[in-house]
Order: sequence, then structure tokens, then C-alpha cells
Amino acid sequence: MEHRVNLPITGMHCENCTSTITRHLKKMEGILAAEVSLATEYAAVTFDTSILSEEAIVDKIRDLGFDVVDADEEEAARAEESRRQKMQFIVGVIFTLPLFLISMGRDFGIIGDWAHAPWVNWFMFSLALPVQGYVAWDYYVGGLKALRNRSANMDVLVAMGTSVTFLYSLVVTMALEMGTGTTFGNHVYFETAAVIITLIKLGKLLEARAKGKINAALKKLPQLFPKTACRLKNGEEQHIPIEQVGVGDVLLVRPGESIPVDGIVRSGESAVDESVFTGESVPVDKVLGDPVTAATMNQSGMLTMEATHIGAETALACLVQLVQVTQQSKPPIQRATDAVTNVFVPVVTGIAVVTFLVWWFLIGEGFTPAMLRLVAILVTACPCALGLATPTAVMMGTGIGAQRGILFRNGEALERAGDLTAIVLDKTGTLTEGKLTLTDILTDEDESELLRLSAAAERGSEHPIGKAIVRVAEERGLNIATPSAFKAVTGHGITAQVGENSVVIGNLSLIQQHKIPTRRFEEEAERLQTEAKTVLWIAVDGRVVGLLAVADTLRSEAQAAVAELYELGCTVSMMTGDNHVTADAIAKAARIGDVMAELKPEDKAAAVKKLQAENSGLVAMVGDGINDTPALAQADIGISLGTGADIARETAHVTLMHSDLRTLPEAIRLSRSTMRTIKQNLFWAFFYNVLLIPVAAGALYPLSFVPTMFRELHPMLAAFAMAFSSVSVVLNSLRLQWKQNSLL
Repeated sequence: MEHRVNLPITGMHCENCTSTITRHLKKMEGILAAEVSLATEYAAVTFDTSILSEEAIVDKIRDLGFDVVDADEEEAARAEESRRQKMQFIVGVIFTLPLFLISMGRDFGIIGDWAHAPWVNWFMFSLALPVQGYVAWDYYVGGLKALRNRSANMDVLVAMGTSVTFLYSLVVTMALEMGTGTTFGNHVYFETAAVIITLIKLGKLLEARAKGKINAALKKLPQLFPKTACRLKNGEEQHIPIEQVGVGDVLLVRPGESIPVDGIVRSGESAVDESVFTGESVPVDKVLGDPVTAATMNQSGMLTMEATHIGAETALACLVQLVQVTQQSKPPIQRATDAVTNVFVPVVTGIAVVTFLVWWFLIGEGFTPAMLRLVAILVTACPCALGLATPTAVMMGTGIGAQRGILFRNGEALERAGDLTAIVLDKTGTLTEGKLTLTDILTDEDESELLRLSAAAERGSEHPIGKAIVRVAEERGLNIATPSAFKAVTGHGITAQVGENSVVIGNLSLIQQHKIPTRRFEEEAERLQTEAKTVLWIAVDGRVVGLLAVADTLRSEAQAAVAELYELGCTVSMMTGDNHVTADAIAKAARIGDVMAELKPEDKAAAVKKLQAENSGLVAMVGDGINDTPALAQADIGISLGTGADIARETAHVTLMHSDLRTLPEAIRLSRSTMRTIKQNLFWAFFYNVLLIPVAAGALYPLSFVPTMFRELHPMLAAFAMAFSSVSVVLNSLRLQWKQNSLL
């Protein structure tokens, strides 16, 4: 049996750590999929429970040198880790600051001759030792883990670079103490190693804080669930834990209380704040039959509701799970980055060693300058920024989308949505309200009898048109029989046996298929269609006896949403199973020029396929019904309305949690903004390494007009640049949150 878990992991420091865990997990028998994210610090693992257990996966991760914390203890464990990191940084500052001041004061001759006494080097050593042994401890542990797993990560670079500097300084100090002298010179660099370690620790703290802000919104969502519910049973109120609510239970929700689970209003009227899903502060009016969603806030009236979805099946729970899946998944753009980071550290280490040998032996600058260039390269090249460039932006993009009611199924959907150039909109329930109303009954015979037979025939139908007919018949108090036979003809209508009468209800094509004459009502049918009404021909016992017309109004926001899509450079088409006249009327109201009408479900998929062949960009299909499913699956990006059929939502790549079409252009803009941020992050991460590694290696040394600080890039400056690059990438991703109102 397939099962998916999200495991909180501690001890990861860079993208190579995630690659190591992912690589080893995928080698395990029974693992179906595994993704590890440095940004979320989670491992998303799908496995076969008949072959493998969750405990075995956890043991494997721990064998690799990382830890998996219990979900219930995650917050406390991460808080404790944060406190430990802060303590290490504080210790680093306490010992590094005086060490740095003494060293710089001695180098610039501003603290007197005493600074050159032999004991000063030992005093500097005593200040550097706690930094090297305590503050840098994580880097040694992480580096050993990586080497044991036959990989190299940021910890290896930091530990190697600072150890070389520290041990070199210790050797010089001991040689000077013994009076033997050394060919390596008489200058020590204890402060260099200490400043590098402390700066990197500061960068990691700032990075962690920024990542925490990115995660904060999503982590708050599960906390929105109420803890209890008021159940009505046998006329009595029972206050029960939310876990005890069952499907079908009748619940009472008073003003000011949260809706406990997903359900349907059974009595009462109220305004409900749904901003947790939509981001809109204006409450939504709820009356009998309207759906309500868990964690939304009942504001004004008292509601009685029937529970329809509980626990993990509620919209909020599904939203949280889908966002977590999306944040763990990697968009295609990250694959190239992963390929680079997997070989980056070994390549950089090789460059550092070659640089050291060239400057020491070939150029003859001596051991000390060569060593400092080696350390500068190792510290400069930590691939943290590369590893954070994509996942931090994906986290922000999906988090903002969740707040706006836009759910991307995975990272690939988030990336591809911005490349859409053609949008195909289904008519019923997408461009229109999807709430059909019976507007006209035309017959030369008894109107009530026509309606009674039609409602009886449609009683077995789940189609909105059938429900509208049945609803009107019930309101008139007609006796609606149960059909003895019923058959739905997809895209055309129905046939049924009602008592002794054979009934055919559907479009003109269905009537013609049964070879029934239609001349009597042709003019009336044409007139109704020009009024954007859907016409149903009613035939009883092989004879047309009348027409029924139903109307579906255009969504109030449809015209504005279509205009926004045009502004984004997309072409917009409408497709429907309805007739051409009705379809043209709706399309004209929505200002859509390209209309495809009278399409069966398979025709819709074929139409999307044809558009894909004609367009150079990507094609999206937007729909909400079962009959839209083939087209949703065919499209490059299938987009479903959250109020639509379950199968449509399961097939779609993007789900708009609410039926407001204006979230469609928002989704495209969000995708484009997220991808723009990812590309900015990757550019600066690559640019930083491409620029500074040659500088650290001495590429600018022959240029005398260049300032010395760049000609001889000091390891401390390299450490500052490395720490700043990681923080800048995360802060750039946070700009999506700060600018979301202008972006969307």
C-alpha cells in the first residue's frame, strides 16, 4: 500500500545535505519517491508499506548523521536548536571581537609595542580556541558526515578553510615560542578563522529567521481549526471534541464562532468571513443549502449545518497538505541547479588546491599568501545561496497562493502557469454561475403535465439542468414519479420511461437522432437561444410536445477576468456543449471572440489538443465539471474551480479554491513573479561565485589600479560575502510577500 510521510529533519546545512539524504533514500527498496528541501527542512517520502516501514526510513536518515524529530516535538526541537545556534553566535562574538581588535590594532601599529610580545600570540590562540572548538563544532560534525557519505558540503569547505588558518597560526606561534623560526613567516591569522566562523554563523541565523517568516503563514493554518463543536442530537446541545464529529452530524454555529468542519447550511442565515482562503475581507452571505468551510468565521447569524467532510478531508486540511507537497517538490528549473551543486564542492576544492600550488611554487609568493588564497576560495564558494535560490521562492509563491485560494499541485505547475499563452474557459459553472433557472415553458398542451413528465424523467439526472427542472416541479407541488428506465446521452440529453410514456429530453440533435419532427417549435427555439437561454426539446411517445428553456447568468467578475487575461498576453477561448446561438450570446457578454460549441467531452479534449498544436506557448483549460475532465487532463495546465466536481479537482494542475475567476489571472501573475524571483536568485548566486572565485584565486592581482582588498581578497571579506549571498537570496524571496498586493 502506498503511503506518504513528511519527516522534519535537523542537522542539514546546505543543498549537498539534501542531495545526500535524497540519494540514499531512493536506493532503498520500497521507496517510490523522495524529496528533501533545505528551505522547509522536511523530507517528503512516498513508500510501499508492504515492503518498508516509516521507522526504517527514519533509521536510515539517522544513520546518515541527521536527525528526525517527532512531529509533536518539532516546534520545541527547532526552538532548542535555534537557542543553541544563538548561544554559539554569542560566544563567537564575545571571543572574536577582542581577538579582531587586538590583531588589527597590532597590524596597524595603534596599540603599542607590547602587542608584539610572544605571549600575545598565545592570548590570541586562547581567544580563538573556543570559537574553533565550540562555535565551529557543527561544521566539523557536518563535514565528517558528508565525507562518510562520500559527498562534500558547505561544512567541509568551512571546516577545511578555518582549520588550515588556525593550525597554520598555531604552528607559527609554537615556532616563535621555541625560537626556531619558520619559513612560513611570523604572522598569525587566528582572527581570520574566528571572524569567518562567526560571520557564517551570523548568516545562518539571519537565514533561519527569514526562512521562519516564510514558513510562518503555513504553520498557522492548522491552528485555525476549532478544538470543539456543538452537536445537536435529540434536541440537545452536546459540546464535543472536533475529533468526534462525524459525517452527517448536525452542528450549531453561533455568531463569533469558527465553522468546525466542512458542511452544508441546513437552517439560518449569516455572513461568513472566508478570508483565510480568499484573502478577501468582505464576508460572504450564507443561506439554506450553501456550503461552509472549516476554520472560516461565522459573523452575524446563527447557523445549523450538516457535516459533509471532516478531519483530513476538509478543504483546509487538503490545502495544507497540497501546499506542503508543492513546497517539497522541485520545479524543472531547479534540476540544473541540483546538477551544479552536486559537483560544486569537489570542483571548488580542486580549484583551491591548484591555486595554492600555483601561488606557492610557480609564482613564488610564499606559503602564507598561497594559503590565504586557498582559504578565501574555500570560504567564498559555499553553495548555500544556490541551494536556497529556488526552494525559498517556491515556498513564498505557494504560500501566497494558498492565502489567495490558489493551489498549485506541484512546483512544475507553479513554474509552467506563467508560460501560458492560451486560456480555454468552459461555459457552464466557469464563466457562468452554474445555477440554472427554468425561465420558459412553451407547449400547446397542459403546461403542468409537460413539467411533471419532464421532472419525472430528469429525476435520475445529476445534471444542473435536470435539477433545475425538478426544483420548479417540486415548488409547484406536482406529483413526480420515479422513471422505470433512465439513460443519459452525454452531451445531448436523456431518455426515460415514465409510466407508460417514453420521454426524450435534450438538444435538437438528440431529437433528430430519434427522427422526431421539430418544425412546430423551431422559431420559438431560435428566439430563446438568441436570449442566451439553453433550449430543451421535450418529446413524448415520439412527438415533440413543447420546449423548456433554462438560463445561466454570466459571473459578475467574468468580463473583468477575461480583460485581465488579455492584458497578460493570453488568447481566450470558450467551449461548451451548449448550442452555438446560446454560446455566442454568453461569449459576447464576456467579450470572448473564439467560441467552440456543441462539444462532447471527447470533443473538448480534441479541441484543446488542436490549440496546443497551433500555439507556440502553453494552453490551459479551465473547468469545473466531470465532462471537463478529459480536457483538463489534455491541457498543459488544467485549472479547476474548487467548487466543481471532485474528479475535476483531482485531474487539475491548479485549483482555484473559490469560483472567483479573477484568481485565474492572479495565478498567472503569481507564477511569473515567483519565476522572476527564482531567476534573480539564481543569477546572483551564480554571479557571486563566478565573480568572486576568480578574484579569490588572484585574477585581479596583476591590475595595480584595483584596490588591494580586491586584488588580495581576504578570507574575512570572503566569509562576509558568502554569508551575505545566502541572506540576500532569502530576503529577495521574502519580497514576494512584501509586494504581493502589487503583484496580484
